[in-house]
Amino acid sequence: MRKLLLIVLLGLTLGALFGQLMVSVPGYWLVRVGDTSYQTSFWFGLVLLLAVFLILHFALRLLMRLSHPVSRLKVWNRRTRHRNAMKRTVRGLVALAEGRWKRAEKSLVKAADDSSTPLVNYLSAALAAHYQGRYEQADTLLKRAHLSTEGADSAVGLMQVQLMLDRQQYEEALAILTRLDRQLPNHPQVLKQLKQAYLSVNDWDGLRRLMPRLASRQLISPQERNQLELRAYKELLVHEARDPGNVERIRNLWADMPDALRGNVELVVLYAEALVRGNEEGIAERLLRHSLKEHWDSRLVLRYGLLDVDPARQLVHAEKWLQERPNDPDLLLTLGRLALRNAYWGKAQEYFEASQRQRPSGVVCAELARLYANLGEHNKSQLYYRQSVELLDKSLPSLPQPTEEGVQQGSTG
Repeated sequence: MRKLLLIVLLGLTLGALFGQLMVSVPGYWLVRVGDTSYQTSFWFGLVLLLAVFLILHFALRLLMRLSHPVSRLKVWNRRTRHRNAMKRTVRGLVALAEGRWKRAEKSLVKAADDSSTPLVNYLSAALAAHYQGRYEQADTLLKRAHLSTEGADSAVGLMQVQLMLDRQQYEEALAILTRLDRQLPNHPQVLKQLKQAYLSVNDWDGLRRLMPRLASRQLISPQERNQLELRAYKELLVHEARDPGNVERIRNLWADMPDALRGNVELVVLYAEALVRGNEEGIAERLLRHSLKEHWDSRLVLRYGLLDVDPARQLVHAEKWLQERPNDPDLLLTLGRLALRNAYWGKAQEYFEASQRQRPSGVVCAELARLYANLGEHNKSQLYYRQSVELLDKSLPSLPQPTEEGVQQGSTG
């Protein structure tokens, strides 16, 4: 209400000022055409002149529009088609989100030519065709997407890789990802897809080299990184250990390993096995001894007892460990084996029997049975062989076994 009053007041003020101006500034217009003359006041003539100017201005604009009716019609038609294409695109994307693949593909392809974003239409339509199992059509739509928009190589490549991974075409996907990784270094989606591809083709070396890049971009949790790195290095050690000539590569692999993994017992044992296969038992012995100082584990102790480097020195180290762990059955078993390597038959017997007292074991019984047999004490040897079999039998799974009655029925049948 206040605004309306202010407008009315302003209008009255301007009207009064304009009227005062008309009174204070007299004058007239005189127009003569032949013998005819026209005369009017200055202010009326000014208003009339302004009105004529405005009429001529709008008349000229109208004539200019009417002079290009075809172009105006084309502009109107193009705008209409764009609006319709946008509506179809939205319907197609909604259908895609709802899982109605056929309807989504039809709407998106139909709207692509008139869409302002044909790349989105073709990529989404390719995804809809893929989900229908129409792989050839999906590839055709990807090609049309590539041609529709300049500079769309990366977007089309990422979509193509995703479809290939879904179809389990891992080798082909990895080839495209390798190219994309050179073009788009540290691209988050490329790195994620590389991880999936490496896992699918069991490329453990590629996976372990990828881990730091994933971590630097925060694309992988610390827990998942540890799990994948552990798996990768485990597989690589097992693979390389198959060929004794790969010992240098194995040592380089161990040197490249993160510090946290070099303390993993399973990897330490695998590395020691690989070194032994490559005739590097001396390095394996130092590795196991150092690892046992850092982390005592029965697997390391048992593997140490199977080495054949310097039995006398090994026995000295192991007996020092026994002072701290006098009742460790695995250490006592290792000491018995090292005593055998030093030809200390009596000491070996004592260590084996001490281990058996701490924890009855089929392996220890077998060692004692073999030792007593070679010492000529066959009764004791047979006793321990039976104990070994009994202990082994207890570790077997519970399965149905034939009875005496069943055996007799089977023989008569």
